[in-house]
Amino acid sequence: MVVRRSAGVLVYRRGAAGVEVLLAHMGGPFWAKKDAAAWSLPKGEIEDGEAAEAAARREFAEELGVPVPDGEWVELGEVRQSGKVVTAWAVEGELDPAEVVPGVFEMEWPPRSGVMREFPEVDRVEWFSLEVAREKIVKGQRGFLDRVAGL
Repeated sequence: MVVRRSAGVLVYRRGAAGVEVLLAHMGGPFWAKKDAAAWSLPKGEIEDGEAAEAAARREFAEELGVPVPDGEWVELGEVRQSGKVVTAWAVEGELDPAEVVPGVFEMEWPPRSGVMREFPEVDRVEWFSLEVAREKIVKGQRGFLDRVAGL
C-alpha cells in the first residue's frame, strides 16, 4: 500500500502573550459548519519527484495566495494524519490574514448530483495562541504545536 505524503508550513510569531500560530480553516462543504478540529497548517500532497520542502512552499502559496514569509525553516518532523504522513516546517514570521487570497478546488456537490462546484481551499486564516490552536487544529497535527512550543 502506498502511503500518501503531504508537506506544509506552520508560521508562528512571538508576542507579549506568547507564541501564536497561523492556522487555516479548511474550505468546502464538509468543513463549513465545523470549528473545533477543523483548522490546519497550510499543506498539501507532495507530487511525484518533488522535494517535501518544495511541496510545502508550493502548497502554502496555492492555499493562501501569498508566499511563505521570509525566515529560517525549522524542521518539525512528521505526524500521521488520516492515513497519510505529513511533514512540516516552522517559519517565524508575520502574515496579515486579510492579504490571503485562497486557491480553489473543484468537487461534485451535492454528492452523486453530477454537479461540479468550486470551493476555496481555505475559507479563513487566523492567528491563535498555542492553547487555542490545540482545540482548533485537526487532531493528527497537534504534535506540530508541541514542537513549535519547544523552539
